[in-house]
Amino acid sequence: MSKYKLISFKLCPFVQRSIITLLEKGIDYDIEYIDLADKPQWFLDISPFGKVPVLEVDGVALFESAVINEYLDETAGGRRLHPDDALRRAHNRAWIEFGSSLLLDQYRVGMVATEPEARAQLETLRGKLSRLEDQLGDGPWFNGAGFSLVDAAMAPLLQRSHWMAQVDASVDPLEGLPKLRAWQQALLARDSVKGSAVEDIVDLFLTALARPRANNGDRPSWLGTRAA
Repeated sequence: MSKYKLISFKLCPFVQRSIITLLEKGIDYDIEYIDLADKPQWFLDISPFGKVPVLEVDGVALFESAVINEYLDETAGGRRLHPDDALRRAHNRAWIEFGSSLLLDQYRVGMVATEPEARAQLETLRGKLSRLEDQLGDGPWFNGAGFSLVDAAMAPLLQRSHWMAQVDASVDPLEGLPKLRAWQQALLARDSVKGSAVEDIVDLFLTALARPRANNGDRPSWLGTRAA
C-alpha cells in the first residue's frame, strides 16, 4: 500500500482541493505544515515552483493540485470523481483551471488598499462567476448527481466567498447568482469540505485580511479594515 504525505500551508485553498479529494477517496495520509514566508530548504528541493500542495507518494513528490487530484482519482479505489466520457472529462479540466483563476481574482478583492479598488475587483470576479453560473444545471454538483473533481476544486473558492460575505454583505461575490449559491450551500455542508481545513481557518483568514501590507503603505487592505 502506498504511503501519502501532504505538504501544506494552513490557509492555502489549493491544498484544500487535495485534502477534499483524499477524504472523498478514503485515503489515509499524513500532513506537514510549513511557513510559506520561511520555506525550508528540503521543501524547495522537492517543489519546483516553491508552492503547496506537494504530495509525496512513496518518496516521489507530486505538485500542482489538479495533477495530484487526478493521480489520486486514477489510482485509489472507490467511485471515480472524473467523468468517464473523454469530452466531458476535458470540459471538467477546463473549468477546474478556470476555478484557479477565480481564486486569484478573489484574493485580489481582499488585498487591495481602497474601497473603489476592491469594488472594481469584485465586479471582475462577479463577471467571471456569472460564466460559471451558466455552466450549472439542477445540481447539487457541477456534473449533476455525482460529486466530482470540479466540486473539490471550487469548494475553497465558494467557502471563502461565504467568509467574505460575513465580513461585509456588500462584497458577497455570489449576489444574484442563485445556482452558485445553492452549490455553495451544498459544498459547505459536505463532510469532506468541512474536514479540509484546520479548525481555526476562519480566524486565520480574517487575521490575514487585517494584516498590514507593505504594498498598502503598511496598512491593512480595505476589506481587512472591515474584518478587524
